[in-house]
Amino acid sequence: MRPGDRVELSVEKAVYRGLGLARLDGQVVFLPRGLPGDRWRARISARERGYLRADPEALVAPGPGRRAPPCPFVPACGGCSYQELGYEEQLRLKEAVLRESLRRAGAPWDGPIGVRGSPEPGWRTRATFHVEVVERRVRLGLHGEGSRRVVELTRCLQVSSEMNLVLEALRGRLAVRPALAARIDDIQLVEGGSGAGVVACFAGRLATADASEARALAELPGLAGAGMRFGVHEGARFLLLRGAEHVESTVLDTRLRSHVLSFFQGNRFLVEPLAEHVSSLVPAGGTLLDLFAGVGLFALTLAPRAERVFGIESGGTAVEDARFNAERAGRRHVRFVEGDMADVLGTVAVDRDERIVLDPPRRGAGTEVVRAIAGRRPAAVVYVSCDPPTLGRDLRTFSDQGYGLERLDVFDLFPDTFHLESVALLKRL
Repeated sequence: MRPGDRVELSVEKAVYRGLGLARLDGQVVFLPRGLPGDRWRARISARERGYLRADPEALVAPGPGRRAPPCPFVPACGGCSYQELGYEEQLRLKEAVLRESLRRAGAPWDGPIGVRGSPEPGWRTRATFHVEVVERRVRLGLHGEGSRRVVELTRCLQVSSEMNLVLEALRGRLAVRPALAARIDDIQLVEGGSGAGVVACFAGRLATADASEARALAELPGLAGAGMRFGVHEGARFLLLRGAEHVESTVLDTRLRSHVLSFFQGNRFLVEPLAEHVSSLVPAGGTLLDLFAGVGLFALTLAPRAERVFGIESGGTAVEDARFNAERAGRRHVRFVEGDMADVLGTVAVDRDERIVLDPPRRGAGTEVVRAIAGRRPAAVVYVSCDPPTLGRDLRTFSDQGYGLERLDVFDLFPDTFHLESVALLKRL
């Protein structure tokens, strides 16, 4: 079988990243948009070591649970891999994908998995839209499936009506400024829970000289503030153009400020249930370490139940937010430190029976950090993960270090997408 060959495929199961797994003469084939039970006509696009990739061409027979997608931009837009599947089926599929990912990583879990769903429309409080200029025509939207091409959206069902209004207004301002638009790659829009408006950040190949023209984008109804990010990596800088650069949310009676560039959980409906669930898993008292702490979501909502709280975070704006949030809440027993996780963790004195919460990015905690955590012999570890494969890898390392999985839950923070959030409780074996 060679690239370009046309085939007919029956999808056996879903695997992570929105792919269906089929077999052709015993060889595994991965197919975007393929859902369990589907039969597709497809074209082989690549031969990799041990498997094939295919592009879908026509759905011959749908699998169980398929539906007409609520969004008119599916399937061209790559933002919602599972929107063609009924929502209850999505939840069952994500549970199956999590189990499969852990099994493949060598950390199988046969116990129960609690699954908490979310309303589908308007769940996002943080979204990144992409900009592309083709023959001086500006496109503003999301990347197409498996592509860097921008699919223009007049509306996104994941975000609020307020954010959609800002998106449409930005499209109009960019349309008459194609030269500026050509230097903008991404526009991040965020909103809090206070209804105080949307904050935007423009990023790309921008320079300080673009600030004057960019301010025209910032003067929009519904925008509480806007800034621009220019430079790359450690040299990147943020310049506030107008108004606010932060949004505010309240979670479990704790007020949390977050910068437009800071990480914060993006589902308006599930952020509080997630924090409440993590709190229920952490024994009261003692010292709490919050690793990859962000703006202090877990550190500060758990602070009333802990004697001491120590948060570690590498993101500069997030650390500033976390310190501000702790001071405003009067939590004098809470401290946040900025730096590399492994380096800083190694400097923190070990307390007996510590409680550790970690919420790493998609790359996971990694072997070095997992071994450092296990070496402290904490009483309990709560691992909040947004990536099943790296969770499985890290759970296997924890097991090698004497910590076993005791409970596993899914919070569907990302409805209609292939992403999922899971919460794992680990205890000493």
